[in-house]
Amino acid sequence: MGYPCRVRIGLVQTACVDDPAANLARTLAGIEEAAARGADLVCTQELFRTRYFCQREDPALFDLAEPVPGPTSEALAKAASALGVAVVGSLFERRSAGVYHNTAIVLDGDGEQIGMYRKMHIPDDPLYYEKFYFTPGDLGFRAFPTRAGCVGPLVCWDQWYPEAARLTALAGAELLVYPTAIGWQHDEGAEVDAAQHDAWETVQRSHAIANGVFVAAVNRVGQEGEIRFWGQSFVADPFGRVLARASAEDEEILVVDCDLDLVERTRRDWPFLRDRRIDAFGDLTKRLRD
Repeated sequence: MGYPCRVRIGLVQTACVDDPAANLARTLAGIEEAAARGADLVCTQELFRTRYFCQREDPALFDLAEPVPGPTSEALAKAASALGVAVVGSLFERRSAGVYHNTAIVLDGDGEQIGMYRKMHIPDDPLYYEKFYFTPGDLGFRAFPTRAGCVGPLVCWDQWYPEAARLTALAGAELLVYPTAIGWQHDEGAEVDAAQHDAWETVQRSHAIANGVFVAAVNRVGQEGEIRFWGQSFVADPFGRVLARASAEDEEILVVDCDLDLVERTRRDWPFLRDRRIDAFGDLTKRLRD
């Protein structure tokens, strides 16, 4: 399909409350606002329908999951169709009894679901007990052609892994989108807080540079339990330049212009994909090198 050269990406950064219906309504309103401001593609934060429940292990919380298609995916599809925008939406997917995923769906501007990605890297850290809830993804790293360009969805913890970004770019992605829920979970002081945030942003900017793609990270804000989510959703271009960054404390709908021709121009000047020594990379499939 032919892609537009210039697209507008909307990121919906919100604070979540206890009521899933209220969170869904807030996100749908954000999608509508982004579309009204000219967005061609709108992306939600990770697990936007609920507060971040993985801070504890509780079997009753599996009741928050829903099938795909299901109520939330259908609400997102209806919004995409009505507004004529592509949407990347993050969901707690109930695949079957006992099998649940942290899933991102990709909807095109007619509301059709054209893709699904299940989070591949699942953390198990203090206050991020995701291995209790989520089965690791089994769909691989994928990219989906939308009317706003070829989009590669990844999810939160995936953003620390260069292999995930690389494989998604090799699948054709021009834009890597990371629905995210990350923040500070300990009172370690301003210096450590700043270093942690800087590491998070820097590693994703490096994915943009190494692969010659745009990167969008969509985070939540506010205090939830013991985590202070740091917001600061952003979009970086193929040079790793941050084109726009949202607030660290407030809800915000970020709408950013992206020139997709820059992917082609950057890769011609910095042909990292061309010069990869794929004949020498076999050890990447091992946990550690012998």
